Amino acid sequence: MLKKDHRLKKEVEIKKVFTKGRSVFGSICGFKYMKNGLDHSRFAIMVGTKISKSAVKRNHIRRRVREIIRLNKQNIKSGFDFTFIARSGALTVDYKELEKVILNGLKKAGLAKN
Repeated sequence: MLKKDHRLKKEVEIKKVFTKGRSVFGSICGFKYMKNGLDHSRFAIMVGTKISKSAVKRNHIRRRVREIIRLNKQNIKSGFDFTFIARSGALTVDYKELEKVILNGLKKAGLAKN
């Protein structure tokens, strides 16, 4: 679980990232991001009902993405708001593949520290 100050919860803030943020998308998932003016990054994870009608499967994807963020937080540049958006391919891939796609997206956007 991410710490409370690392979560992006307010609908207004999430909409702001969607409208003004830049985006990076792959076949499995993508994310939108923008600077937040804070000394730490905040994250939101979205998995729509188009992905799966089953809440159990959607929550499984959310937990995976949250864990990938938690374990790699030190490798992500600070001061950004992120909204991760899952696509239907996220249901079928394993954890390692999902992690690879997310980390490659962060490198592509220039948000990875190493």
